[in-house]
Amino acid sequence: MSSETQTQSHTELTVDVGPVAHGGHCVARHEGRVVFVRHGIPGEKVRVRLTESGPDAKFWRADVVEVLAASPDRVEHFWDLADSVRSWSHRHPPVGGAELGHISLERQRSLKAEVLAEQLRRLAGVDRPITVEAVGEPGTPQTAGLAWRTRAGFAVTPAGKLGMHAHRSETVLPVRDMPLAVDAINALRLWDIDLQGIDRIEVAAPANGSRPLVLLVPAAGTRAKRLSAVLSHLPEDVSVASFDPVKGEVLRLRGRTYVQESAAGHDYRVTGDGFWQIHRDAPDTLIGAVTGFLHDGGFLDAGAAVADLYAGAGLFTGPLADAVGVTGSVLSVEGSPGTSRDARKNLHDAPQVEIVQGRVERVLRDKARTFDAVLLDPPRAGAGKAVVNQLVAAGPRAVAYVSCDPASFARDVGYFQQSGWELNGLRAFDLYPHTHHMETVALLTPRG
Repeated sequence: MSSETQTQSHTELTVDVGPVAHGGHCVARHEGRVVFVRHGIPGEKVRVRLTESGPDAKFWRADVVEVLAASPDRVEHFWDLADSVRSWSHRHPPVGGAELGHISLERQRSLKAEVLAEQLRRLAGVDRPITVEAVGEPGTPQTAGLAWRTRAGFAVTPAGKLGMHAHRSETVLPVRDMPLAVDAINALRLWDIDLQGIDRIEVAAPANGSRPLVLLVPAAGTRAKRLSAVLSHLPEDVSVASFDPVKGEVLRLRGRTYVQESAAGHDYRVTGDGFWQIHRDAPDTLIGAVTGFLHDGGFLDAGAAVADLYAGAGLFTGPLADAVGVTGSVLSVEGSPGTSRDARKNLHDAPQVEIVQGRVERVLRDKARTFDAVLLDPPRAGAGKAVVNQLVAAGPRAVAYVSCDPASFARDVGYFQQSGWELNGLRAFDLYPHTHHMETVALLTPRG
C-alpha cells in the first residue's frame, strides 16, 4: 500500500502511532509533520484519513480508518456510531464522546495517567507517579464504562431526528442509543420523536431515580404548537422545559424546571441549565476525596473558616458546612445567577454558610478575609494566575483543587509553586470512561 493515497475529497496516510497526547489523540508523524491521530493506540500501524490539513498548517488531524498492526489493548468498540473504522467504512465520521472505546479500560486509565503526568512535568515541573482510579461498584455496567452519564446533550439532524455531532464538525449524525447514558435517558426514546424546530436537547436523569428533566432549546421562530407536539410524545412523569440561550431563561412546559440530586446525605436542587457532575458516582467520590484530604491534614476541624469557590449548586458546600459545624464558616461563591439561587435554596438551613453570587476574583477582592482551607473547583479553563495569587495572599493553610482538565490544572499548580506552595496530595479518577477526560483532586499547601 502506498503511504499516501489521494481520493476525491481527502487524503489517506499510513503512519505509526506514537505517544498519547492531551486532547484524546496520539502523536504520529508524516514526512516530518505532526499528525494528531484519533482512534489509535500507541505502537499501532494504521491507515488514517486526514480530517484537518493544509500545506501551511502547523499540524494535521486524522482519524484511523484501518488498523494494519493492532495493539494487544485494542478491543471491539461497544458503539458502532463512535467506532472510527466502522463509521468511515460507511462514508461518515464517528460521533464524538467515546473516542477511547476501542481501548481496554485498564489501558485507557494508564494512558490518562501518562497525560496527567506529562502535563505536570511540562507545566509545573512536578514529577510523580500517577494512578487513575476506577469508579463504580464491581459487577455493575459502570465498571464496564457504560451507563454512567446522568446528563447527555444531543443535537438534531436537518430531518428532525435526534443526533450527535462528529468531533470538531458541524455534521450531525442520527443516533438510536447512547450506551454511556443511564437507562433512564435511553428509556425516553427521544430518537422516535419528530424534533423539527428544536436545535438542541439536554437531558438530566438523577442517579437517585428522581424525576428526569428534558430541556429543549428551540430554533429561532419555533412556535409553541411545535413545542407542544414534542411534549406530547414524552412520558408524563418527565419534567420538560425550554431554554432561551440568548436570555438565559428556563421556561417550564411541564413538571419542574430543575432536578433533585443527592450526595453525602444532602439533597440538591439543580436548575435545568445548571452544572452537576455527570458520572452517577462522581458526587460522592469527589466529596470523599476532598474531605479526606482536608480532614486528614487537620484543615477541616469544627470551627474552621472555609471557602468553596466556583461552588455551583453547593455540592461541596454542604459537606464542608457539616465538617466545620455551626461554630465554623463557609463562604460559597458562584458566578452563575441561576446556579447561585439553587445554592441558596439547598443551603438555606445552614447558618454557617454565606452564599455570594459573583466572579471569584471580585469576591476575593471585595470580601478580603482569611481562611483555614479553600476548595477550588473551577471550570475547564482553570482558576488562572490572578485567582491563584489572590488565594496565596489570603493565607489559607491548604487548598483542595478539583479539576477536569489536566493542562489548566498543571498550569495552576505551577502558579502555586511559584508562590512557595507545593503539591502534597493527588488523586485522579476515571469519571469519564471511554473518553479522554478525567477528574483530579489535589491538596496544595505552603512549602515548609
